[in-house]
Amino acid sequence: MKTRVSSATKEVLISDDQPTVLIGERINPTGKKKLAAALLAGDMELVRKEAIAQVQAGADILDVNVGASGVDETRLLPQAVQAVMEAVDVPLSLDSDNPKSLEAALKIYQGKPIVNSVTGREHSLNEVLPLVKEYGAVVIGLTMDDEGIPMDSGRRLAIAHKIVDRVEVLGIPREDIIIDCLALTIAADSRAGLATLQAIRKVKAELGVNQTLGASNISYGLPDRDVLNSAFLALAITAGVTCPTVDVARVRQAVLATDLFLGRDGYAQRYIKAYRQRQ
Repeated sequence: MKTRVSSATKEVLISDDQPTVLIGERINPTGKKKLAAALLAGDMELVRKEAIAQVQAGADILDVNVGASGVDETRLLPQAVQAVMEAVDVPLSLDSDNPKSLEAALKIYQGKPIVNSVTGREHSLNEVLPLVKEYGAVVIGLTMDDEGIPMDSGRRLAIAHKIVDRVEVLGIPREDIIIDCLALTIAADSRAGLATLQAIRKVKAELGVNQTLGASNISYGLPDRDVLNSAFLALAITAGVTCPTVDVARVRQAVLATDLFLGRDGYAQRYIKAYRQRQ
C-alpha cells in the first residue's frame, strides 16, 4: 500500500517497504503557552520557526494545528498553513475537527495534503469525507466512535473497517486512508500499550493500509518519557505503523535504528549519515 502526499514541490511516499515517514507534531498549541498566545495575536513567527526546526530535525511531513481557547480556527488555520508553506517545502497534515476550518485550509493548500482527521462517528464521516473527496486529500481515520476509544483491539479494528468502507463508497482510493489506532497512557492502564499494538497488527493484516500513531500519548504522567516513547515507537513500527506523529528531534535516532533492523536502510547509510550530522 503506497500513500502519496505532496507539497507544491515535494512528494513523500508512505509504505511499509520504505523508511518510516515522520510527521512532526510540534505545531500544536496544546500545552504550549507561548505558541497559543502568538496564535491568539495572529503572530505566525513561532509557527515558522517551529516548522523550520522540525524539518531540520528530520521531519518528512508537518502537522499544523491551531486549536486553542479563543482561537478562530477557520481564520487562523489557513494563515498558519500559508506561513508553513512559505517556510518549508514538506507536505502538511491539516489538523482540525472543524470541517469549516479544514475546508478553508484545503482551499489554499498547494499539493496533496493529509486531513487529520475523521472518526467513526457519523457526523464526522458525513462532514469530513466529502471534503477529502473534493480536494483529493489523504485522510487519517481515528479508531474512535460515539462511545469513545475502545480498549478492545477488535472494536478498534471494527471502527477502522467502518471508516475504510465509507471512504471507498465515496470513491476515495484505499491508499488515501491512514488509520490511527490511538495510544492511551499506560499510567492509567498497564495494558493500554498492548491493546494499541494488537489493534495495529490486526489493521495491517486485514486492511493493509498505512498507519500513524501519536506515540507520545503512551507515556503521559510517567518519568523518563523519551525512553518510553522510543521503546513504544519501535514496537509500533514493527507492528505496522508507517508514519508516526512525533516530536522528531526526540525520537528520530530510535526510528532510524528500527528501520535499520527491519531492513529498510541498505548498508546503514541513513543511520550513519544522521550520526555524522550530529557530530
